[in-house]
Amino acid sequence: MYQLIFLLVAYLIGSVSTAIIVCKSVGAPDPRTEGSKNPGATNVLRIAGKQAAISVLLADAMKGLLAVLIARVFGVSGFGLGLVAAAVTAGHIFPAFYGFKGGKGVATAIGSIIGLNPFAGIIATIIWAATVAITRFASLSAIIAVGISPVLLMLFGRASYFVPTAIVAALVIWKHMDNIQRLRDGTESKVQL
Repeated sequence: MYQLIFLLVAYLIGSVSTAIIVCKSVGAPDPRTEGSKNPGATNVLRIAGKQAAISVLLADAMKGLLAVLIARVFGVSGFGLGLVAAAVTAGHIFPAFYGFKGGKGVATAIGSIIGLNPFAGIIATIIWAATVAITRFASLSAIIAVGISPVLLMLFGRASYFVPTAIVAALVIWKHMDNIQRLRDGTESKVQL
């Protein structure tokens, strides 16, 4: 029961769409109806600019970090803490407050990974940033950084984190299936940094 409470709290934290909130606060269009129609930082960059996108990126990462840190403070550890990371990411992807249609979960996943193990999370962030800088493909950067995170956590954190964060990686990659197809076709859009 105790563990379920933290999973629910994490899911609800993840369900708060910072992209929608930030766009509304700056008078930008709803990210669910403009651009790629994805409520995430990359789409916010397209429709509302760099400052709004950075705000969304940081806020989404903080959701993941906060959910894990709250659970950690109350003694949740190991596999259970990994499940909290999965729950907050699932909340971002399937938000209860927005008809279960959310973003792709990248920043929230990386924030939760930082909460599980800061060193692994920082390496994942560096991999993400370097891949964006080199390729200009936000989707490819996300897939690589989140996809490698379970291995990083196993190497630098705990083996018990591997299965829950593999679920996180699978969810994020699944949300990027259209992007993967466009990458294969050579039609994926690049981000302007």
